[in-house]
Amino acid sequence: MEPSPSELAIIVYAPVSSSDEGRALTIIHGLERALPGLRLGWTISEKGDLVELPNRDEWVATHRAHGGFPFLCNDDGDRPVTIAGWENPNGLAAGSPPHFEVHADLPLDAAGIAATATVLEAVAEGAQAFWGHATPFNAGVEIAEQTAPTLAGPPSPSRGLPVLKLPRDIRSPEIPHRLGWLNYWSAAAARAIGFPDPSRDAGLLTSARGTPSGGWVVRLTDTPLDLDNRAHLDALLKAYERFPEIGGRSAP
Repeated sequence: MEPSPSELAIIVYAPVSSSDEGRALTIIHGLERALPGLRLGWTISEKGDLVELPNRDEWVATHRAHGGFPFLCNDDGDRPVTIAGWENPNGLAAGSPPHFEVHADLPLDAAGIAATATVLEAVAEGAQAFWGHATPFNAGVEIAEQTAPTLAGPPSPSRGLPVLKLPRDIRSPEIPHRLGWLNYWSAAAARAIGFPDPSRDAGLLTSARGTPSGGWVVRLTDTPLDLDNRAHLDALLKAYERFPEIGGRSAP
């Protein structure tokens, strides 16, 4: 199922772990705790039919494939919540090994928005992620177009957004490839980009929160990122200016 303009997309990027068999359920249970009342007890058949999973945890444990876990969702067509995780054979940086990524989608409504920071933290900490973000679909599409090269040729990001490098040109997997509305930076990622600097990050720190592992969830705007809103666009541009390491833009 593809995200829609009425959804918040959450993506986190983590190292592959062959020994951590419980990571998938830690992520799933964390998402359910972050959204009280949520039950990710269904999946989708090859024909696109909703399939109930009475013994969901056991099913996940026996259906782990490609280093991840299968698609799960709730049974609510009005407020769909989905999640899946897989091993990506590509590295997050020059010469780095394959990585693990988790994708989740939340409704872009009052309840989903209010829970986004808690959900992002739960999924990222459960995955032991390097970094990740939560971004409304429309803004995420424009941010994705910053990365070079695109199928159409060299990128020409809209709205004055900077060009971002491909992972193969980024020096370390801890360095985030891009920004989003809410950003998860592990302790290692925060060190790599120089956050927090109390003298430079006072504004960001007012809406940031630390995580149990020593990472951070950093919010760029009070409401979901909307690049048609000049104040939101300015906040995104300012954050890119503050963190030139993001997207591999700093001088080697």
